[in-house]
Amino acid sequence: MAKLHLCSPAGFRASGVYAGIKSREVPDVGMIVSDFVASAAATFTTNKVVAAPVIVGRKHIANGRLHGIVVNAGNANACTGKQGLADARMMCHLAGIAIGCDETQVLPSSTGIIGHLLPMDKIERAIGHAGHALGRDREHALNFSDAILTTDLVRKEAATTVTIGGKAVTIAGVCKGSGMIGPRMAVPHATMLAYLTTDVGAAPIQLRKALARASDLSFNAVTVDDHTSTNDTCVLLASGMAGAKLANARAAAAFQDALNDVCQSLAYQIAADGEGATKVVKIRVKAAKDEMSATAIARTIANSPLVKCAMHGNDPNWGRIVSAAGYAGVAFDPDRCTLQLQGVTVFRNGKPAEFNAATLSKKLDAKEVDVLLDCRLGKGQAICFTCDLSKQYVTINADYHT
Repeated sequence: MAKLHLCSPAGFRASGVYAGIKSREVPDVGMIVSDFVASAAATFTTNKVVAAPVIVGRKHIANGRLHGIVVNAGNANACTGKQGLADARMMCHLAGIAIGCDETQVLPSSTGIIGHLLPMDKIERAIGHAGHALGRDREHALNFSDAILTTDLVRKEAATTVTIGGKAVTIAGVCKGSGMIGPRMAVPHATMLAYLTTDVGAAPIQLRKALARASDLSFNAVTVDDHTSTNDTCVLLASGMAGAKLANARAAAAFQDALNDVCQSLAYQIAADGEGATKVVKIRVKAAKDEMSATAIARTIANSPLVKCAMHGNDPNWGRIVSAAGYAGVAFDPDRCTLQLQGVTVFRNGKPAEFNAATLSKKLDAKEVDVLLDCRLGKGQAICFTCDLSKQYVTINADYHT
């Protein structure tokens, strides 16, 4: 069976073309198009500094219907005033001409350098080319994936199938993100962008609910540097062409689980491709007072520069982890908790446990590190994905400019 991709769900086409916005000759303008007007939902950044395409996108998604998405990389169109808003609307207008729909049925996205006006002459030509280049093959999906990258080193894609009402439903997605990653999105340089397609039949309100939950468990649970971007966007389009609908609670639950899996895979890939990262660090918190507390503790540990540096140095420094949990601002009792690194208990009931530091350090020298904190206070649990903090991260961001 051929590998699933962004255009595997029935009813979608994609493209990615070179406009000349990036310094390298690679795709930097992309489009996703539904054959018919699709049900749609989106989450956006909660940063008070909001890029022009997010402002326009919020309006265009309001009725839960979209015909297409247009994206550019290399320029975020953020902090660009009235001209930036006009340019974001013009991107939708040009895409609407290429697709054959009203501009309000197109959602725009941009990522890249902040504070520069878009080179609209290049973008106008590229959107026209992108319209002609639309296709359903994996090659077209990969071209779109390439068109949204900035400091990313690799493409990020995920897909799955689920049976709903006796019909096979496909969910697929791509995303980008490497640095400036600390999404806080609500129904929310290097922005977190994610685009999801599915052929299930669903009302916009059903998609909004499913996407909000999936985002909380995935994109909102990944952090590289906890810097919430001006452009963070996640969009889900549903064509309805699989012949299956979310007609009951069982169908909705099956779809939710599958969507969660796709989004969590994408979030994990973001952490793995974090700027300068050498490993993924998975922070698991269980038995916290409640889910909110578990999430706060997991994210606080994941965002600690001291913890991230210790992970880079393969240092089983349990004190940094436990103390980070202690300042998360939620219920936490060190005298009740147990901490494990790579399955090895290092702290229990307020005291360090006996372990071989040299042996554990070798276990920490891995592509994935598992941190498990058992709070023993309740039923709350959460997972947060992050990465280590290396000298290369500093180098990348010291050299980055506006």
